[in-house]
Amino acid sequence: MTNVFKTPKELNEPLIYRIRAGLILLGSATKAELSQRLGISFPTISKFIAQMEKDGEIRYTGDDDSSGGRRAKRYTYDPEFMLGLAIFIEKNETNYSIFNCLGQVKEQGTKPSVIQQDAQMLGDLIETLIEKYPRLRSIAIGVPGAVDNGKIIFIPPYQQYFNYDLKGEFESKFQIPVVVENDMNASVLGYASNYEIENESLIYLYFGQNGPGSGIMINGDVVRGSTFFSGEISFVPQYDNRTFLQALQNGGSNHRMLLAEDNQIDAIARLIATFTAIINPRTVVFCDDEVDEVLLNKIVDRSSAYIPQEHLPQLMRSNWREDYLAGLQNLALNLMITDS
Repeated sequence: MTNVFKTPKELNEPLIYRIRAGLILLGSATKAELSQRLGISFPTISKFIAQMEKDGEIRYTGDDDSSGGRRAKRYTYDPEFMLGLAIFIEKNETNYSIFNCLGQVKEQGTKPSVIQQDAQMLGDLIETLIEKYPRLRSIAIGVPGAVDNGKIIFIPPYQQYFNYDLKGEFESKFQIPVVVENDMNASVLGYASNYEIENESLIYLYFGQNGPGSGIMINGDVVRGSTFFSGEISFVPQYDNRTFLQALQNGGSNHRMLLAEDNQIDAIARLIATFTAIINPRTVVFCDDEVDEVLLNKIVDRSSAYIPQEHLPQLMRSNWREDYLAGLQNLALNLMITDS
């Protein structure tokens, strides 16, 4: 008999979650295959499969070839049974994606920014999408600020969202599970997912529409910190009396800065040296519309003035919006699967 190892977390998860995830992961399965893969008894699997088939969550797709006994029935998960919404709000735009439980995108679009207004405008947009897609079962919202369990605790300069419980408000309003995540935490999660990176340490840097931020992943886990404030690199002190943000601004106040000056390159190099000395990540990812290969080479050269080159991370470029939405989509998919 195959010995199936289960972590304590997996043992505590409701069985329906594990069966749902197993079917989606496998594509199709028999009851015996699910029982062996998940370490759940055959009678228990049979009971859940019967209910899920009755609810329309799974489909019977035919019998396997006989090996001497009764032919086993094979089932697949209906990818359209549940849909998810990933949506992120930025200074100049609101991006969203509707997808099924296999992650296949059904609609993707960009709307005017809602962050300059209050949450009512965001709620109106979500309500319109729910009316269009009544099978929506989870919502992931990305925001340019620090988030503590769905409550926005730091989001300058958008004070109308400060200390706003976006998760609680929207779950009450729509009766759909909601997860709210910091933009850069979602981005580093999405990058790791897009490139199938596991158990690595990554930093995702974005200089962005609202000032610089970073997503930090250590050994495959996103680091949010004891007060959910990790990644707020604007505050990192540099040059005696200037922060990282002030060093990048180079005397100006425009957050969407052009990274071309020597002192800006030096500020980024110092930040990378700091991350290297403390975390020693394998990769630092930059937004591909903020840096080019020439600039990355300059940053590498300058970083080696502070840290021996053999310890420096790889510097990579990626599409931030795609990574951001992919990270939110992952969060919504996890929420969808664990919504009984």
